[in-house]
This record gives sequence, structure tokens and C-alpha cells, in this order.
Amino acid sequence: MIKHIVLFQLKSFDSENLKAAKIEEIKKGLLALDDKIDALLSIEVGVNCNPNEQFDIALTTTFNNMEDLEIYAKHPDHLAVGKIIREVLEARSCVDFEY
Repeated sequence: MIKHIVLFQLKSFDSENLKAAKIEEIKKGLLALDDKIDALLSIEVGVNCNPNEQFDIALTTTFNNMEDLEIYAKHPDHLAVGKIIREVLEARSCVDFEY
């Protein structure tokens, strides 16, 4: 099994309301992948509640193997959500591990 964890830090927004709306759009887009990508076994999206930390969104997904993670990474629906994220992305950090 593979656990894929990604942290996203978004760029500055003109208001907290605009940032919150974009975070919600990203969260909904990511969670919708669960019904669209068979290789994806589970998905969780968390929004940071600690203002002392720099990352805004945490994504945790699981796959049977690295090949399934690659299928997910190249899937058109995943790429579409990725485009939305990249438009407002400041920084990204990722780790993949077997468990």
C-alpha cells in the first residue's frame, strides 16, 4: 500500500473570504476524485486551522501500489484540479511511503 501526502501553501489573497472560497473549491475538486479514479482507494482533504503554520491544505490519499499512484497522477480529472491549484500555489511538499 502507498500513502501519498501533499501539503499546499497558497499565495496571498486580497481577503480571507477569497482565500476561503478558493480553498473550498480546491477541497471539493479533490474530494470529487474519489468517484472518478478507480485506482484511488481513499482520499482526505484537511484545511489548516493553525495560523502559526505555513501550509493551507493537506491531502492524504492511498493506493495499492506506485503504479496506481501514477494512474492517479496522470488522470485527466486529477490534472484539471491540479490546474486550479497551480493558479494559486505558493509552495508544495509531498511524501509517498509504503505501509
